[in-house]
Amino acid sequence: MEDSLDLLRSSLKTARCVAFTGAGISAESGVPTFRGAGGLWRNYSPERLATAEAFSSDPRLVWEWYDWLRGLIHAAQPNPGHLALTEMQRRAPERFTLVTQNMDGLHERAGSQDVVKLHGDIWLLRCTQCGREDRNERVPMDPLPPLCRCGGILRPGIVWFGEMLPTEQWERALEAAQKADVFMAIGTSVTVYPAAGLVAVARESGARIAVLNPDPTPADEFAEWVLRGPAGQILPRLL
Repeated sequence: MEDSLDLLRSSLKTARCVAFTGAGISAESGVPTFRGAGGLWRNYSPERLATAEAFSSDPRLVWEWYDWLRGLIHAAQPNPGHLALTEMQRRAPERFTLVTQNMDGLHERAGSQDVVKLHGDIWLLRCTQCGREDRNERVPMDPLPPLCRCGGILRPGIVWFGEMLPTEQWERALEAAQKADVFMAIGTSVTVYPAAGLVAVARESGARIAVLNPDPTPADEFAEWVLRGPAGQILPRLL
């Protein structure tokens, strides 16, 4: 691994870089993942809790689950992987883009700026009636479900199954992937589409791919660097 680390570190010194993060980097901070052993879906199916239809059917049940999740995230802290990405951006802000599938806000809490958030923000609430959006970091929420000043029910400002990614964020991510010299897939299974498609976009546009993940991913076969292990251990070694 040391040789790969040295080569990737050298390449990052002048490269236009995209860091594409997934649930794995947040799991290192104690935020359970949606999939796999111990994941947040172990007691409920995604279809029951993470769709507009489920919310319309039983908003209180859905909000009880998200209120619990917000509590877990609130107690979590950014880990060395988050902090290393913040430092990478600080050193070369004009050449570095951070794109995340995570909606927990840990990148921002670590100090990262202008994060491209493909799956929304759990701390943003959106009214299902008037469309108003407000940031709310209150833990726990009271009442449940929370209500807008217009009387409409507020929903989490995240992308649920069956919903489109936010257009502006997706276009920014696509542009960054197309212009990247190095594209790092960090703590992501590279299986959740359309976000996972960014790896192929970057590769087809000429980027060199680096995969930083404890487990194998579909991107490993065409990655120039495959670094097995937690992001919190590998990323600080790239600085």
